[in-house]
Parts: sequence; C-alpha cells; structure tokens
Amino acid sequence: MVKNKQFAVIGLGRFGRAVTRTLVDNGFDVLCCDKDMSIVKQMEPYVTKAMQIDVMQENAVTSLGLNNFDVVIIAIGDSLESSVMAAMYAKEAGVKTIIVKAQNIAEKKILEKIGADKVVMPEMDSGRRLAISLITTNVIEYISFSEKYAMAEITPLKEWENKSLIEANIRAKYGFNVVAIKEGDEVIVSPVPTTVIKANHVLVIIGESKQIQRYS
Repeated sequence: MVKNKQFAVIGLGRFGRAVTRTLVDNGFDVLCCDKDMSIVKQMEPYVTKAMQIDVMQENAVTSLGLNNFDVVIIAIGDSLESSVMAAMYAKEAGVKTIIVKAQNIAEKKILEKIGADKVVMPEMDSGRRLAISLITTNVIEYISFSEKYAMAEITPLKEWENKSLIEANIRAKYGFNVVAIKEGDEVIVSPVPTTVIKANHVLVIIGESKQIQRYS
C-alpha cells in the first residue's frame, strides 16, 4: 500500500480506535473523529488530527474535507442512521474507498445499497471464527472474506502425509486450493503440485466456506 494514502476514521469505539492505531503504527496519516470529546482527546496524541463532530450535522461533516482522503472508515457502532449519513456524505465528496462497520446482515445490505465499497461486521466475523475453532479439529485459523468465501489454516489429514499436492488431489476431493504451506518459520507461497505434504505442515487454503467447513 502506498504510504502517502490519506485515511479518515469516523467513530472511535473499540473497532475505530484499533483501526486508527494500526494505521498510525504503520506510518500513515490519519484524521479521526467522534461525537464524544473525551475520546477525541484520548486519541489526539497519536493521530495527525482528531476532531469532535456529529455526523448528523452536514456542515460538521463537510468541514472534514472528505474529498482529500483516499479511504474513509466509518466505524459508528450504535447508529445505523449515522453510518448511512456519513457514508452518503463520503460518497458525495468523491471518496475512492468507503468502508463501513455494520452490526448485522440487514445493515450490511443497506450500506452496500447506498454505495459503501466494503462493509465489515467485526463482531459477527470474530464470533464465526470462534465457533469454527470450537467445533473443528483440523482448522487452526479461519478468516471469512464474504458470506461465500473464506481462507483457513489447516493441519493435513493423515492420508495426505508424504504425498504431493497432486497425489493428495485436495482440490478435486474438497473443493479448495492450497495457496501456501507453512513449516515452522518457513513459508512456501504458491506451492507447485509436486510439493510433498509433511505431518508438521500447516496448509493455507482458500475456497467456499461450506467446503472448508465440510472438510472440518
């Protein structure tokens, strides 16, 4: 990612603060804002600029100059109306990428319809990952890209050990692709079909969520 990208984060709950701090820690300039002045004051030492605004006030949002930002992250957790208004203002300002936090599928659909480029549901996603880890034995890590697709780290089945990827025939049998293999600190990216699977390997796979869960 280009280091001169400009980010704005609207809403400084736990999710918004985590996004802000991560961006700042990686060397990016960030404007952050929230309607709660006490939270704004807490963030001032860490960011390029912190402001108190109420996104329901159009003049306040206009004063942010959203057209100067490449990415706007709307992390308002307690008001769909506020998220919708902030997303609409960002869209009207010509922001290239608008990312919005949603609480549920219904909110996600609404936010997508008004032009959000990406809608994230952190609580739902983390809950899904926890559930998968509790009910499966082979899945180490599970990351959902959408309702349909996911990536996971899995331990190999006994029947795959000491076989090449092509011999194990994983894609044909299970419907997902092995995109990397981890062995300790070493990572093989885009392994060739003749790569032999070992018992201590961790396979990084990508495919439809239902196929990965069926494997589990």
